[in-house]
Amino acid sequence: METKRPISFIRNGIVRLPPGFRFHPTDEELVVQYLKRKAFSCPLPAAVIPEINLCNFDPWDLPGEGEGERYFFNLVDRSAFHRSIRATGSGYWKAAGKPKPVVATASRELVGMKRVLVFHKGKPLRGSATDWVMHEYCLPSNLAQRSNSIR
Repeated sequence: METKRPISFIRNGIVRLPPGFRFHPTDEELVVQYLKRKAFSCPLPAAVIPEINLCNFDPWDLPGEGEGERYFFNLVDRSAFHRSIRATGSGYWKAAGKPKPVVATASRELVGMKRVLVFHKGKPLRGSATDWVMHEYCLPSNLAQRSNSIR
């Protein structure tokens, strides 16, 4: 049986969507339809989210076009996930506030967690906050423990 591969809109590391296409997923859709499927090596609805190492980019150098939202899979090892400071070339991403639950609309089941990160220029503990904000999603620990792919 032949497996269907999702259509890829990623070329040279940049998402290039057809004219008129808008990608505005909800938190639940990001976690259930993309992150969870990616973690368990299931086919994605569409290959519109590239994989990158976010620590290799300052926020203004991230791949993509325009000033709008961008989405990435950031594959990290389990030890790095629990660090509250994520360093880049000229600064670091620092968690702001507590993680918030992502709950399935129909079942009211916890499907993931969402954390807000703010980019700070400079060295940790002495950096200054910028206007760059990132939302980080992860699977709940009961699902993440069963997956070696992403957390």
